[in-house]
Amino acid sequence: MAPASPSARSAASARAGASGRPAAGTRPRNRRQLIVDAAGRVFSERGYHKASMEEVAAQVGITAAALYRHFPNKYALFAECAHVMVDGLVAALDEVPADAPLADLLDALTRVTIAHRASGGVYRWEARYLDREDRRRLRGKFSRLVERVDGAVQREHPLPDGRLRAMAALGAIGSITMHRTSIAQRRAEELLLAAALRVAATDPAAGRRAARPVELPVRPVPRTRRSEILAASIPLFARDGFANVTNGQIADAVGLTPSALYRHYQGKIDILAAACLQAAGLLAQGVEQSLHGVTDPHDAVVALAATYVAYSFEYTELNSVAEAELAGLPTDLRRPLVLAQRNHIAVWEQQLRLARPELDPRQARVLVHAGFGAVVEAGRRLRWRDSPQHRETVTGLVVAALGL
Repeated sequence: MAPASPSARSAASARAGASGRPAAGTRPRNRRQLIVDAAGRVFSERGYHKASMEEVAAQVGITAAALYRHFPNKYALFAECAHVMVDGLVAALDEVPADAPLADLLDALTRVTIAHRASGGVYRWEARYLDREDRRRLRGKFSRLVERVDGAVQREHPLPDGRLRAMAALGAIGSITMHRTSIAQRRAEELLLAAALRVAATDPAAGRRAARPVELPVRPVPRTRRSEILAASIPLFARDGFANVTNGQIADAVGLTPSALYRHYQGKIDILAAACLQAAGLLAQGVEQSLHGVTDPHDAVVALAATYVAYSFEYTELNSVAEAELAGLPTDLRRPLVLAQRNHIAVWEQQLRLARPELDPRQARVLVHAGFGAVVEAGRRLRWRDSPQHRETVTGLVVAALGL
């Protein structure tokens, strides 16, 4: 289902008032769209398994019974949310002439992505909870987007790795769904479009000239039952999603009974928290090592980019668990991880603003996340096959996204 136009959304918001809910006694014609918008936000913030139909209904200002008249169950609502952004992107591209410049294509995609910013996490992380047929349909739609953008990239910038550059450019745009930095819509559009265009035009060899070797801290060798449980859980969480992994599966992986797990962790959620803390610690150590002795801001940003790319390739499963599952942690367990994330972004922001003094803090943060988004999609394109050449190429794409 294609998203409502900006004017339709504005009119709906005006009728709903400051709370976003319809006035008492009225039934908006676009109630289904209001439900999907609200559900997208809830699923993105809380994850599929923690979100409830009652919570979505409360967001819209209706009863759960009224919600079930539109969607028979939570999965049906979730599936529609997962498709709505991609449908909007496909519809936007269908309106752009076949021979249009790459900038026109990416501009259309940027506008739709920003319009769906609050619910973008459904597609990025939670779509793994879709059934096989819905995942297949979603992949097909995304492939259409990539094909169209890839064609324009190859036409305007006939360099190697066109598909990789196209996907990384889309990742830079999609990064706006990964964070909550407050920034004016028009400024966000300008920053993301410019970043995506730079990524699309980047010579893959540039990264091999810019990057320097990175030595990451080594993940601790499991020497205790507790560390063995953690090491065995990470690939299970990465493959199936935290909510789908049982204590029995974890216990089997380390040769224990499920009840024996409780001698080492109070519950499965504590294993997840330990995994996220390990990810944050390894990344922080890597950053500290990479910046040691670096004084030039430009060199510092390149070192940060190379470190983040190396970390993403070397610790792919651990990183994906930390990124995808953070929202599902209780507040007390999430707080130190959010602080670690903010500290990490602050380092990037400071160095990027020294290298590009014209940027304000919000603009710098948006660009940093654009670089992260480019890594995610480029890594997926490369199937996270680790090699020096892949690391160097993706580092070049990140540096381009940042505008250096």
